Amino acid sequence: MRKLLASDIPFWRDKRVIPILIQAVFVVFVLSFLFYFFSNALDGLAQLGIPLGIDFLQNTASFMISETLIQYAPTDTYFRALLVGFLNTLRVAIIGVILASIIGIIVGVARLSPNWMVNKVASIYTEIFRNTPLLVQIFIWYFAVFIQLPRIENSNSFLGTYFSNRGIVIPWFTATSGSTIWVICFIAGIVLSIFLWKKKIKKQVETGKKQYAGLWATGSFLLLMGLAYLITFTVPFHLSVPTIDGKQFVGGYRMTPEFSAILIGLVIYTSTYISEIVRGGILAVPKGQIEAANALGLKKSTTLRLVIFPQAIRVIIPPVTSQYLNLIKNSSLAVAVGYDDIVSIGNTVLNQTGRAPELISIMILVYLFFSLTTSFFMNQFNKRTQIVER
Repeated sequence: MRKLLASDIPFWRDKRVIPILIQAVFVVFVLSFLFYFFSNALDGLAQLGIPLGIDFLQNTASFMISETLIQYAPTDTYFRALLVGFLNTLRVAIIGVILASIIGIIVGVARLSPNWMVNKVASIYTEIFRNTPLLVQIFIWYFAVFIQLPRIENSNSFLGTYFSNRGIVIPWFTATSGSTIWVICFIAGIVLSIFLWKKKIKKQVETGKKQYAGLWATGSFLLLMGLAYLITFTVPFHLSVPTIDGKQFVGGYRMTPEFSAILIGLVIYTSTYISEIVRGGILAVPKGQIEAANALGLKKSTTLRLVIFPQAIRVIIPPVTSQYLNLIKNSSLAVAVGYDDIVSIGNTVLNQTGRAPELISIMILVYLFFSLTTSFFMNQFNKRTQIVER
C-alpha cells in the first residue's frame, strides 16, 4: 500500500493549515464587522451634514472652564479646551496614585500589627470603603461634606488652611527669581547622592570596610544646595498663606470641592485594595526569612524595611499595577460632580459640535495613553525587582 504523503491531504484537512484558515476567517469577519459599522456611521453623518475629521478642533470653544492648570479663555479653541481636560485628568491620576500608594502601604502594614487597636481600625477602614461603590463615595464627599462646609465669610483658619463650600485653601509655595536654579541643583543633588550612595555601598560590600554611604550622599546633596544659594543669593520659594478678602481667597492654593471629592474618593477606595495587596505580599514572604532576621537581633522596623518588603514587592507590583490602571480609568467618574476632566470637557464639545466619533475616539486614546504609559513604567520597575536566575 502506498504511503499517504502530506501533498495528498486536502488543504482544508491539513492540521498545519486549519489554524491559519480559522484565524484568517476570524480576521475577515472582524474587519467586515467594523467596516459595516464604520460605513454606516459615515452614511449617518453625511445625512446630517456632519463631515468626519478633526478640523473642528481649531474652532472657538465659547465656554468657560472653572478649573485649569494652564491659561484658558472662552475665545480659545476646542483643542486647548481638551488639553485642559487632559491635564486635569493627569493631575488627578498622578496625585491619586501617589496618595493611594502611601495610604495603602500604611493600612496594609497596620492590618498585620500585633496592636489590637491599630489592627481593628485598619480592618474597619478597609472593609467599609472597599465594599461601598466608588460613585456613592464620591457623592458623599461632594454633597454631604464639601458642599455642606460653611460659606467663605464664615470659614475659620486652621494652621493657615481654610475649609469652605468653595473648597480647601492651603498655604502654598510661590516661585522666586532663583527657583529654576534651585530646581536644577535639587535634581542634580538627588542624582549625585544616589550615585555616591550606591558606589559606597558596593565598595563596602567588596572590602568589608565601612564607607559611610549615607554621610557621603547627604553631604553631596547639601553641597549642591549650598551652591544653589551662592548662585542665586535667595531662597528657592516663598510661602503664600491664604487670607480672606471679602468673598474670595487671596494667596495659597485652592482645591475646589469637585477636585477634592473625586481625589479623596479615588484615593480612599483604591487604597483599600492596595492595602490588601500589600498585606498579601507581606504574608507571602517565607517565615524563615523573618525568623532569621529575628535571630540576628534586627528591630521589627529594620526587618520590615530590609528583609520583608524587598521580597514582598515582587508579589505586590503586578496587582498594584492593575489598581493604578483602575484609578486612572475611574477618574472618568469626575463628570458626576462637575470636575472638568477630559470626559466632562469632551462631552461639552460633543454637545456643541455633534462630532461624536471623533471626540469619543479622543477620550479613548487619552485613557489608552495613560494606561499604556503606566503599564510600561510599572513593568520596567517589576523587571528590576525580579530575582535574576543564573
